[in-house]
Parts: sequence; structure tokens; C-alpha cells
Amino acid sequence: MDSIMHSMFHLPLPVMEKILRPIIVYLCLIVFLRLFGKRELAQLNPFDLVVLLSLSNTVQNAIIGDDNSVSGGIIGAFSLLAINWLLTWFLYRSPRLNQTLEGSQTMLIANGVVSEEALKKETLTYEELVSVLNKNGFNDPADVDQCVLEPNGTFFVKGKTPTTETVHSRELMQAIEQLTAQVTAMRAELAGRQ
Repeated sequence: MDSIMHSMFHLPLPVMEKILRPIIVYLCLIVFLRLFGKRELAQLNPFDLVVLLSLSNTVQNAIIGDDNSVSGGIIGAFSLLAINWLLTWFLYRSPRLNQTLEGSQTMLIANGVVSEEALKKETLTYEELVSVLNKNGFNDPADVDQCVLEPNGTFFVKGKTPTTETVHSRELMQAIEQLTAQVTAMRAELAGRQ
């Protein structure tokens, strides 16, 4: 029992190294993801997904080193969570630095016109853009007022014309207003007769 406890909780590496390894890897990953663009975060195709999944496996040994102990895992997890919280808190307090580190949004479509320059900048193909539009309920870039790739890898898509649901909702609201007016008129007429 003593040897089990020893192998589970004995730290073969110094505690400070266990704290510094995940912090260094975390900061490097943040810089690399910023350098390689929003595309990786957007996961537009299977290749992007494979890169992100492989990335965690690639840096695993750099984070834990030669340590498979429970204590080492807990210290590494705590270090990752702590550096993430500290960085998020610091960036919340420094909006200008947050904007610099996060980057800016990229307008891919403006008033139905696709920006080829923006697609090249973000290494997006026209087909990938159309796929994003399809996921948002649009078939043609001409139907889109704005399509923006946000710094966090999400797409904001705003249509030019109202959707079928919006038109239907407006029609229903108009019908309800007409019925309400008719009922009010009928009540007034009945009240006048009495």
C-alpha cells in the first residue's frame, strides 16, 4: 500500500517546474494560435479539427514531463487553470491590450459582395465561405448584408432581407392587431346598443 501511495503522489520533478511547464506551454499556444489566425479556431474543415486535437497530445509531455503522478497532474491542471484565469482577468482590466492580443474582426462579405482580399488574408476558400453561409441559413452571398469572422473564430452573418420566419411573424402580428381592433370595435358597438 505504501508503494502505491508513493508512486501516485511522489513528485519526481520539482514543484516549481510542474507549475512553470504548463504556464510556458499555455502562453506559447496563445501566441501560436494568434499568429496562425482565426481559421484554426473556426475549425472550418477536418484538417483544422485534426490540428487542434493533435495539438493537445503534442504538448502533453511538455506540460507533465516525466511525471505520471496524481500530484503532478493536479499541480499541472491547477497551473493551467490559474494562468488562464489570471490572463483573462488581466485582459478584462486592460481592454486595449486585449484588443491587441485578440486581434480584429475580418469583414468577409459587405452588402452582398465577397471580399477576395479578406478571404486570402484568412486563407478561406469561397466554398468554405458558402458552407458557413449555408449553416446560417443563406445560400447566396448576395443575400448577406454582412459576414464577419470574429477574432475568436466565430462567424457573424446578417442577411439583407428578412428571413421567412421574420416575415411570417410580422404577418401574424399584423393579423393579431387587426383582430384586436375588430374585437374592440365590436365591444364598443355592443356597449352602445345596451
